[in-house]
Amino acid sequence: MKKAFYLFFGLIVQFVLPAHAQKTSDINSILDSIQLSNPTLKMYDAEVRSLDEAAKGAKSWMAPELSSGFFMTPYAPRYWKSMNGQPGMGQYTIAAQQIIPNPKRLNADYKYMSSMSSVEKEKKGYTLNQLYADAKKNYYEWIVIKKQLLILDDNEKLLNYMIQSAEIRYKNGLEKINAYYKAKAALANVQSMRIMLENEIKQRKYNLNTLMYRDKTVEFDIDTSYIIKDYQSIVFDTALFVTNRSDIKAIEKEMYVNILKQETERTRLLPEFGFRFENAYGWARQPMQFTAMAMVRLPMARWSAKMNKANIESLKWKNESLQQQKKMILNESTGMAYSMRTDILNKKKQIKLFEEKILPALRRNYQTYQLSYEQNTEELFELFDAWETLNMTQLDYLKQLQELLTMQVELERILQIK
Repeated sequence: MKKAFYLFFGLIVQFVLPAHAQKTSDINSILDSIQLSNPTLKMYDAEVRSLDEAAKGAKSWMAPELSSGFFMTPYAPRYWKSMNGQPGMGQYTIAAQQIIPNPKRLNADYKYMSSMSSVEKEKKGYTLNQLYADAKKNYYEWIVIKKQLLILDDNEKLLNYMIQSAEIRYKNGLEKINAYYKAKAALANVQSMRIMLENEIKQRKYNLNTLMYRDKTVEFDIDTSYIIKDYQSIVFDTALFVTNRSDIKAIEKEMYVNILKQETERTRLLPEFGFRFENAYGWARQPMQFTAMAMVRLPMARWSAKMNKANIESLKWKNESLQQQKKMILNESTGMAYSMRTDILNKKKQIKLFEEKILPALRRNYQTYQLSYEQNTEELFELFDAWETLNMTQLDYLKQLQELLTMQVELERILQIK
């Protein structure tokens, strides 16, 4: 008795629990997982940290220089000794030298290097927006595929009904056999399409697992609810895109970084001071001596300032290029947003016609033929034709829905809306 109980319990664990093991995820939880785990974003985080750490050393001075050796010492050692009351020749010298950087240059370097990471932060936001768009596209395609599978379930039941009914009627001499084979072929096509759609679901699952950076074989299901959003009240002006779009912000940040870089190039033309001290140990009746010197670097000289001035001019034209790139993106994005919104509005009208007029009429048409067929007033090929028209229209409706959801994803990508 106990063995039977354990066997029964094991069967429950094996077959019932796995059915409930799949976690159902909505689009927001998937997007949150991407933001938290995707390695592309972590790459940007590491790059930002790298630039911020490098900026900490922007105010460093040049290393001091030490030197030691002989000074004005003859090659012949005999002259090192004092002779005939004259001191010997040569000295041993220890020297130290330090260049003091210009404080304006240090501050300019620090501002420039501290601002560099801001560009990478905005690039991260742009990349995250692209990942969101990929995830939503796969998610909504999965929803539509599941709806297609529900239609296939209904089609399979209807075709089985037609086939079984036709077999019975054919035996009783009440049915022609030609429509029967069409129904059999249609049933096989439904089964073939099911295999294809189930494979499509696996592909979407692999894609989403990849975006969330987890084992590609992790099983989960999705929430099939979705929202068709209304963007008619949004004004697609340049201010909206400048505020929302990370790629445009990245261009602005890069332009600002270039301005700071220009400032660093200007400060490199400022003079810098230094000092040098030498202590000389004489021998053979020579006194100890020292040298104390102040130094100044004059990088503003015409022959030494060419590179800095060339860099300043180059950065000016670099910013001009970035400004034109910004205008290009704003122009293209504004046009795409208006065009996409118009397409979405038209697609909504089409879908509304499907939902309110076309599909209800075709369902009633099929039901009428089915009722007539059951009352032996219509033949199978007419019922099959009514089903085929309804089926093709249902699939066309789902295609229109998929296009609408894809357009919505694209518009959200253009506007950078999560």
